[in-house]
Amino acid sequence: MLPSDSAWLALERPENPMTITIMLRVDGLTPTRFREFLEVYWLAWERFRCRPVWRAPAWYWEKDLTFSAPQHLDVALDRFEPEQLQDWVSERLNEPLPLYRPRWKFWLAPNARGGAALLLRLHHCYADGLSLLGIFDHLCPPSPRQYPAIYGAPEEPRAGRWMNAAQTWLEGRITELMPVPGPREAPGATQKQGESGVLGKGVRLVHELSEFLATPEDSPSDLKRPLLGRRLCRWSTPVPLARFREIAGLTSTTINDVLLACVAAAVRPRLGLCDEALDEAVMHAAVPVDIRARLPEGIRPGALEPGNCFGTVFVPLPVDGESALERLFRIKHETRKLKRSWQPGLAWGLTASAALLPEPGRRPLADLFFRKASAVVSNVPGTPERRYLAGCAITEQMFWVPQAGDIGLGVSIVSYAGQVQFGVVADEALMADPADFLHDCLQELGHFPSQS
Repeated sequence: MLPSDSAWLALERPENPMTITIMLRVDGLTPTRFREFLEVYWLAWERFRCRPVWRAPAWYWEKDLTFSAPQHLDVALDRFEPEQLQDWVSERLNEPLPLYRPRWKFWLAPNARGGAALLLRLHHCYADGLSLLGIFDHLCPPSPRQYPAIYGAPEEPRAGRWMNAAQTWLEGRITELMPVPGPREAPGATQKQGESGVLGKGVRLVHELSEFLATPEDSPSDLKRPLLGRRLCRWSTPVPLARFREIAGLTSTTINDVLLACVAAAVRPRLGLCDEALDEAVMHAAVPVDIRARLPEGIRPGALEPGNCFGTVFVPLPVDGESALERLFRIKHETRKLKRSWQPGLAWGLTASAALLPEPGRRPLADLFFRKASAVVSNVPGTPERRYLAGCAITEQMFWVPQAGDIGLGVSIVSYAGQVQFGVVADEALMADPADFLHDCLQELGHFPSQS
């Protein structure tokens, strides 16, 4: 396995399994239709027929010789009402995946009120959110009469080539910072020519690495309680994407800034801090950032290749902000700095190294990351147009992110077919009712300016 994939096995803890949960609402999807879809299309990715196995000193993909597709699909025929469906999804989210099979599973509730609910739980080592989005983009065409044109990928050994490419790339970056004089160049001339660029890159690398390592830990709060290991999830009603675009346009911010500002407003009353403590409180959201475009060929995964290729930035949340606009503009300031930084690449490299460390070294590395945040916030843009799975219309898309270390709150935001939905998953030690958190996220939208 690639280090960037096996890292999520190395960083896993019993109270915080590294599993991604995805839910699609699909009008008219029947068990028969979905079984055919599963056998023909989903399993065309050979990785989904494999399970991760440990053979010292590394993890490997091993083909499951006893693989059976029916073992990876359960059908619930209950006529779930909306609240019952949310409870049912929470129960599935807490259901462990067997270690002796490929670590993914589907559940289908074809009779749920409002349309069939299709649920997928998959271990993070198989793919990240953007990889899964790419897979579903290929499997779910924009017409009910269209079949997926390109799909599937073989699982080929890549670790050796990946490590060689990574080593070559790192050596190139080091050479950039420490150039060697050419045979016809005097050392002094080379030094003068490269002084500003080399010195600037070197200083920036040292500065950004030290700044990343020195990011303060989050303040003690009700969101940093010891975890119980049982989680609850909820999702909001859809909100028009046009409303987020309107706010972003009127305030010269981005849609992502608006989403983070909503999260900051909802988090504030759940920290259990008085006003004086809020003024001094430090709180970060760990935000995944796609870095595929920044990586060279050989390290960057292919278009249809599942895997993990993202870094993490720690965005300070202005929980002491007194108004919606103050919180929004402070987040804008912080995200602009982080977008120009090397922090996502540094975080990706440090995370991938977790799989290469012996067991005693993994916990300090995990703590280095996850004590710096109280929540994971992930924003995944879906397709602007409606898609179809097995000829049936997908009316909603939702996912819930895993939380590593001692983080017990995950917030996910999905845009799809002109709508935006919030999802939240929280350890029971932190929130008794995550629905209230979602309510506060949506209520914050009403505090921003509007053209009407």
